[in-house]
Amino acid sequence: MRPSRRLPLAPFLLLLALLAPPRASAVGGPSAWAALRGAAGSRRASPAEQERAAAGVLARLLPSHVRSFSFQIDSKGSVCGESSCFRISNVVGGSGNGGAEILIQGTTGVELASGLHWYLKYWCGAHISWDKTGGAQLASVPSPGFLPRVKDEGVKIDRPVPWNYYQNVVTSSYSFVWWDWKRWEKEIDWMALQGINLPLAFTGQESIWQKVFKSFNVTDRDLDDFFGGPAFLAWARMGNLHGWGGPLSQNWLDQQLALQKKILSRMIELGMVPVLPSFSGNVPAVFAKLFPSANISQLGDWNTVDANPRWCCTYLLDPSDALFIDVGQAFIRQQIKEYGDVTNIYNCIALFSLAFQLASANLTILSNVNIILFKFTVMVVTFSDTFNENTPPTNEPAYISSLGSAIYEAMSRGNKNAVWLMQGWLFYSDAAFWKEPQMKALLHSVPIGKMIVLDLFADVKPIWKMSSQFYGVPYIWCMLHNFGGNIEMYGILDSISSGPIDARTSDNSTMVGVGMCMEGIEQNPVVYELMSEMAFHNKKIEVEDHNKDYIVEFPDISPSSFSSQLSKRRGTYRRYDLVDLTRQCLSKLANEVYLDALSSYQKKDSNGLNSHTRKFLEIIMDIDSLLAADDNFLLGPWLESAKSLAMSEKERKQYEWNARTQVTMWYDNTDAEQSKLHDYANKFWSGLLKSYYLPRASKYFGYLTRSLQENRSFQLEEWRKDWISYSNEWQSGEEQYAVKATGDALEIARSLYRKYFS
Repeated sequence: MRPSRRLPLAPFLLLLALLAPPRASAVGGPSAWAALRGAAGSRRASPAEQERAAAGVLARLLPSHVRSFSFQIDSKGSVCGESSCFRISNVVGGSGNGGAEILIQGTTGVELASGLHWYLKYWCGAHISWDKTGGAQLASVPSPGFLPRVKDEGVKIDRPVPWNYYQNVVTSSYSFVWWDWKRWEKEIDWMALQGINLPLAFTGQESIWQKVFKSFNVTDRDLDDFFGGPAFLAWARMGNLHGWGGPLSQNWLDQQLALQKKILSRMIELGMVPVLPSFSGNVPAVFAKLFPSANISQLGDWNTVDANPRWCCTYLLDPSDALFIDVGQAFIRQQIKEYGDVTNIYNCIALFSLAFQLASANLTILSNVNIILFKFTVMVVTFSDTFNENTPPTNEPAYISSLGSAIYEAMSRGNKNAVWLMQGWLFYSDAAFWKEPQMKALLHSVPIGKMIVLDLFADVKPIWKMSSQFYGVPYIWCMLHNFGGNIEMYGILDSISSGPIDARTSDNSTMVGVGMCMEGIEQNPVVYELMSEMAFHNKKIEVEDHNKDYIVEFPDISPSSFSSQLSKRRGTYRRYDLVDLTRQCLSKLANEVYLDALSSYQKKDSNGLNSHTRKFLEIIMDIDSLLAADDNFLLGPWLESAKSLAMSEKERKQYEWNARTQVTMWYDNTDAEQSKLHDYANKFWSGLLKSYYLPRASKYFGYLTRSLQENRSFQLEEWRKDWISYSNEWQSGEEQYAVKATGDALEIARSLYRKYFS
């Protein structure tokens, strides 16, 4: 992978400000658009309901202008024809008399909201983002009666491809876990404004599983060991772990199911097609006892420290077993019973089919995955991962096809119109195995049109290029971009803008959509604004796309072996708004100071080590003070939102522990061995830096200093025990943190600039 070219912030923002609305032509033929309309279930919103839903988005976004816009669904196709579009035009005589000034017509409520967003952006100079990244900046929108007029007959924007997909399954844990309906309503509004019409809808599925598994004689006590805690549900759903952070209370199960019903209702009102989960084979341990003749295998360890059976080694029901179809059918039917017939699109999430591994005595289960591999594991297992990272015991196409067919049959038995949404990373990760016959066997195990492949990491590793367009199977070009919900400034602007265009216009293209599959949201709004529009820009990103700052990256290495790292980690980085940009600059400065401290240690330069230590710790304190001046960079809201969902003191402690643990140690540890996933979901939040990262860094440098003073080697084992003990105490702590900003961000940023850079 060639190095990325990094751009300054100003030209990047200027590009977006000057970007002219492109006219995109639809591709894929009438069948692609017919499939779009057929993907929704029978529970569809009427044109009038979708118009009201779009008007509701406007009322929440810009209540002063509720009478300034008129929305109209193009139900007869007189505006959009066979494809999907929105058209923005003037309302004749509307300006100045208190009536509607701008008419927005579109195929669905999503297109109406997208047209509103387009108009506010390009005619009024407004910007709409997540609240944590600037929120809705609408001061430039003229008063009612004075909205800018659209030239001539107006502007019509067609969708180039039917689908605009959104979410990674782990986003539900990294970003959504503590949300209430008020926050979800904001997110669904944002989705509609961005044109997203194919979102994952995974909230509340544990309540469905509870009802399904009970019908198979599984008890609540069995499920206490099966479900993970609230902040770790994504990985419990994937079969990576069980019980960690749990159990789930009945209150949680009921609460989340009620929330899911509100989420689905709003998505449907706007004309979205929600993607619901399906059965992947992950079952409670008791299934092996209840069904002794079933083909159930215990999986290997996934990133625990010592293969502790309390969390590791989940159970997988083989897709070829008849029981698999029974459970899968029951799950989809239970969803339809609870939600109604809201969608025909489903996906599976699991490290499956590990049945392949377990069918062969010569194969071993993947375990002890390091942090770098874990990043890809998370990405890979987020969707239907039948053969992901697991080489089948045979390359016989008939065998591969039979298991693919079984997985789809479990879906189609529950919903005869089911479409399987799966991802295609496995074809790259094990390219030596997945040659054309094997790829075709899997992809063609389902009727063409009944499977959509997510080219999950197409911004970096586009699989469509090496698979002849997935051999005729429709696919969605996806951007992954963010890992663990880290707060860091980076983006792959050339790929996310030109990549989808290249794929769509290539020979024999089967591309049917674009998607955003980040692990965590509420960061880098420019990247997501750019991706949602498929604008043009040139630049590629480096493979190592994860936050690597020494403040929040545990220095778990003896300094004597660190010399090879000193030159590698010095580099240049990037941008954003005042606080974020200042934070970014200081975090990169801290990287340099840390490397200087290690260099001084290796030279046995006590004075240099002490000087660099003081500076490193001071930078952490200064960043914490800076972040404290902005509501969107505080630890407090994350913890308080977790506690606010609790209905008892026991739940309050459990939820806070979940919230604290996910952003620090993440997973289990022993006294002397830290979690393999520690710091993966690190955050630059005021309160977290001061109370967690600062003491940890202080302890580490203290051990370095004593090593020089006492002329002995660095006591790595002692250091590990010390910081792990502190981390465990912090995870179980109950101290409160600020939920409102204090201080003047502008003045603090100016003083820090003078202190460090002038």
